[in-house]
Amino acid sequence: MGLTKKDFTLLIIVACLAIFAPFILNPFPEGSAMAQFNAGYPDLMQRLVIFGIFAIGFNILFGLTGYLSFGHAAFLGVGSYAAIWMMKLLTMNVIPAIIVSVAVAGLFSLLVGWISLRRSGIYFSILTLAFAQMSYALAYSVLTPITGGETGLQPKYTDPRILDGALEPGQTPRANLFGLDMKQSFELEVADWVFTFNAGYYVAAAVMLIAFYLSIRIFRSPFGLMLRAVKSNQQRLNYTGLNSKPYTLAAFVISGMYAGLAGGLLVAMDTQVGAERMFWTASGEVVLMTILGGAGTLIGPILGAGFIKYFENIVSKINESILHQWFAFMPDGIEDFLVAIVYPFIGKGWHLTLGIIFMLVVIFLPGGLVEGGQRVARLFKRKKPADDKPDGKTTPAE
Repeated sequence: MGLTKKDFTLLIIVACLAIFAPFILNPFPEGSAMAQFNAGYPDLMQRLVIFGIFAIGFNILFGLTGYLSFGHAAFLGVGSYAAIWMMKLLTMNVIPAIIVSVAVAGLFSLLVGWISLRRSGIYFSILTLAFAQMSYALAYSVLTPITGGETGLQPKYTDPRILDGALEPGQTPRANLFGLDMKQSFELEVADWVFTFNAGYYVAAAVMLIAFYLSIRIFRSPFGLMLRAVKSNQQRLNYTGLNSKPYTLAAFVISGMYAGLAGGLLVAMDTQVGAERMFWTASGEVVLMTILGGAGTLIGPILGAGFIKYFENIVSKINESILHQWFAFMPDGIEDFLVAIVYPFIGKGWHLTLGIIFMLVVIFLPGGLVEGGQRVARLFKRKKPADDKPDGKTTPAE
């Protein structure tokens, strides 16, 4: 497959994690006190892999070239709108929607990148943020016939789908892959555990594996080496006579196409699109994912996306009543005290906990979660035996 042994092993690990995610994310039996920490339900699993794709693409731009974009949500939103219009006009099959979402996001990112890459540093970041906010404003209030404005867009049975048959009045159009419903699920019960296998998740996971494989090839290619040179010292690279702009623009477009792919998959899983996907907070979220996981690493963005989405969907659900159940074995005064201490960091306050974790990672683990894993691995790694002779004498170097 054109990969080194180390990269191929990493690809296999990611594939195994994706395949066995319903088991890995549901470690606790149903009905137990810890079951609320299970994350193996279809909607969350889909978001884990889709935002993993989003972060992988952003990492190609930021991790390799060092260009920090604050406007990548614009490409996510444009890809989503392109996909939903394909479902309204052509077919509910997800393949055309995904292909068009990638193409349209690529064209839009070419325009944005051609303008924004005339500047670097903070000026580049502000330009991309401006484009994203302009796109959000257009989608929210100006282009309402195309975007649906505040209410968004979703397929209707009255839409003129050219390749699909007519639907009965009131029937809900469903995204599918050649007839396979994206919401179709199968549940496996083993003792007190319930594992859900969802068709839409495995479609998104397969696309994520392809996207991850392509990112490895980009990282290891001469093109990736040129992008690293841009990040290291772009001015010195220009002094050698090489024009770095085509490389940075190509990286920007590829990154935008990844974002469009994620947007198309979001529509394939949940056929409703709103302008909120283009808001600046969505752009900031992918920055957090990449830095938290490890910018410039291969698997880091996937880990960062999974970590943040887990916090957003699991930790945010813990409320005061659950905390009282946890500390019910303690005296009333201590129970109330612990609940009062812990509650600001969970539920609606999960952002506070995430912010603290992010600060700690930036300060103590600049390489993100990947660096943390490497440090832990080094702790358990056996020391290699010394090459010195038993008598303590060493052989002079030749």
